[in-house]
Amino acid sequence: MRKRILGIDPGLNITGYGVIDVGPSGVSIVEAGVVRGKSRGDVPARVREIYEGITDVITSLKPTVMAMEELYSHYERPKTAIIMGHARGVLCLAAAQNDLTFHSYAATQIKKILTGSGRAPKSQMQDSIRRELGLSAVPEPADVADALAVALCHHYLSKIATTI
Repeated sequence: MRKRILGIDPGLNITGYGVIDVGPSGVSIVEAGVVRGKSRGDVPARVREIYEGITDVITSLKPTVMAMEELYSHYERPKTAIIMGHARGVLCLAAAQNDLTFHSYAATQIKKILTGSGRAPKSQMQDSIRRELGLSAVPEPADVADALAVALCHHYLSKIATTI
């Protein structure tokens, strides 16, 4: 049975997404890209653009599950976490309205599973995704690589959970 996973790297300006298929022959990329919030300074308009963009992805590619990077913020910048919460909220809404099972993972957990280090830099993550998916070049921008990493992390962790 095919499992189609939508991985999300949430952002208010750029939200990365990556859709992978998991089947008997392994893992393959269906599509990966970004949804951009184009309305500068207008948070309600940007979250609407993110919601509509991800809803379009869900409608056209029909994933069976959504996985997203958890919200993380440095204590010196609480406003960033609040603003990011808006983007995450509409992404969760899109998943719920489309009856997608939803999972979230800490960035350090994703990095550790894909590189062996929870503190891997973006370049190492991009190269790891390139290798894991047999790509000729690293996914650009880094938001796309991060979204594919979330999808792969979910695949690997759900595979472990079903064998236990």
